[in-house]
Amino acid sequence: MKDPIVAEVRKHRMEHTRKFKGDLRAICADLRAIQSTCGHKVVRLPPRRLSRAKQPRPRGKSPR
Repeated sequence: MKDPIVAEVRKHRMEHTRKFKGDLRAICADLRAIQSTCGHKVVRLPPRRLSRAKQPRPRGKSPR
């Protein structure tokens, strides 16, 4: 089942990518410029430390 919202987001993302010919630096610079002039408040939260129980397991051999 196709989600129309997801389809629209992907369409606009592809248009933006084509506009800058896939140049990620240019795309990011443009998005930052849009963000700084849009008037919306940008919230940046500090990273949260994971509690001991929620920390990811180290990769490798599993304990048995």
